[in-house]
Amino acid sequence: MKLKTSITILGGCFLIFLFIMLPIVLSIQEKKEDIVASYSGSTFNLKDVNNEPITEKSFQGPLTAIFFGFTNCPDVCPLTLSNLDQVIEKLDDNDNKKFKVFFISIDPERDSPQVIKDYLDSFKNKIYGITGDPQKIFLLSKSWGVLSEKIFNEDGSYLINHSSSILLLDKGKYIDRISHHENLDNILKTIKNYL
Repeated sequence: MKLKTSITILGGCFLIFLFIMLPIVLSIQEKKEDIVASYSGSTFNLKDVNNEPITEKSFQGPLTAIFFGFTNCPDVCPLTLSNLDQVIEKLDDNDNKKFKVFFISIDPERDSPQVIKDYLDSFKNKIYGITGDPQKIFLLSKSWGVLSEKIFNEDGSYLINHSSSILLLDKGKYIDRISHHENLDNILKTIKNYL
């Protein structure tokens, strides 16, 4: 009899727990969906490293990684791009064909198409570079939830403090973001999960 009573009590507690937790779980899921919906990107017309026009249609591939950064970045940008370069290296030929990486400069005043081309040439694999009008870059970065601000030194030079996650898109739609703090193995694992 005690066992039956214990099972009944435990079952009741479990139902109460579910009743309390279900709205919380659904709320978290709803917030995640709202965040995903808010990162919708925008239409744009900028320039690639060959000074050719490039638009949002370039992000329509099966899996696209976008990273906003700048060529004068001392640490985060080169490390993140190096990790993406190594991911491309580690993918098999089939997955490699389904994956594109874009580097979008948040410092278009200094990052001309030629500067970005020279910068990206230091990586082994193909990374597409984008630059253009500063206002258009700002609006594009904002549409993907990327924030940036110039930090000036006493001599007038500056660095840029910016959001540094890798954005992942599937057919142009936001699906995930990877922190720049992630190690190479975790970045590779996340990307392979979507391929």
